[in-house]
Amino acid sequence: MNAQALIDTARRLVSDDKGLLAMDESNPTCNRRFAQLGIPQTEETRRAYRELIVTTPGLGKYLNGAILYDETIRQRTKDGVSFCDALSGAGIIPGIKVDIGTTDLAGCPGEKITEGLDGLRDRLKEYFQMGARFAKWRAVITIGGDIPSTGCIEANAQALARYAALCQEAGMVPIVEPEVLMDGEHTLQQCAEVTEDVLRIVFKQLHAQRVLVEGMLLKPNMVLSGLACATQATVAAVADATVSCLLRTVPAAVPGITFLSGGQSGELASARLNAMNMRFKSRLPWALAFSFARAVQQPALEIWRGEWANVVAAQQALLHRLRCNHAACRGEYDAARDGPAV
Repeated sequence: MNAQALIDTARRLVSDDKGLLAMDESNPTCNRRFAQLGIPQTEETRRAYRELIVTTPGLGKYLNGAILYDETIRQRTKDGVSFCDALSGAGIIPGIKVDIGTTDLAGCPGEKITEGLDGLRDRLKEYFQMGARFAKWRAVITIGGDIPSTGCIEANAQALARYAALCQEAGMVPIVEPEVLMDGEHTLQQCAEVTEDVLRIVFKQLHAQRVLVEGMLLKPNMVLSGLACATQATVAAVADATVSCLLRTVPAAVPGITFLSGGQSGELASARLNAMNMRFKSRLPWALAFSFARAVQQPALEIWRGEWANVVAAQQALLHRLRCNHAACRGEYDAARDGPAV
């Protein structure tokens, strides 16, 4: 493990108030989104859509990295350029999702465990040779009834830590993503309590597996009211609760925190990130950035709809959302000019 190389890459990924683009949807997930818009669900349409993204002019102004999927990292533009090379040419570091999804956790009804550790060492070596310099692993935690259980949190934290250690062994920066889901009726306070518990246990396991925290990034959920909660927290309340939670749990040595969007609208995700940076940026030990997927891509996908004639307009929509999030990283996003945010 080259510790300095990992530290340098992690810092670069959150430098200059830029973020990451999560374009790592699995094929079934991508196909479902295509189906909703009447787009053919084929490998070629998936390739064409991802080419639209990686060839967007000016992408590197707002992004330091892009997270790819196994199919995507092997694909090329119509001109024969690998997507990794296209991204690198724009000054964007290629990354790769390496978990293989969730399954039911035995003995814990309603809870999930993420799989993918088997064979991971060899897969990481292959991805490194293909140009990836960071990776991502997502764990999901559900709030509801008597869950999450300690067993579920600890099992997922252990998997995240083992993944992170293997990444660093392979020379790749691990993005550690413990997501407390928005689904449910839970309050902002309940989400804050669960998120704090999860992050405490995750960092305990990272320490146990000797993960270099200076050479990793955290990709957490924002602290939010559940989607079905009768009282939805304001942007300011979300910012306060999220930053308070992170200050209690995340070591100062971690270079950056790149939030997931988790089903938030693009406008709300930007507004909430902006509020955190506008109010707290000068006092925080780590950068607060974005690693959004749908909150950046959805407008572009709705414009594109599988039609070549719509590519330029779709790329402009993609750039608009990235520009908004770049401004939010500086605390300069103007929600009034973008869309509704509470």
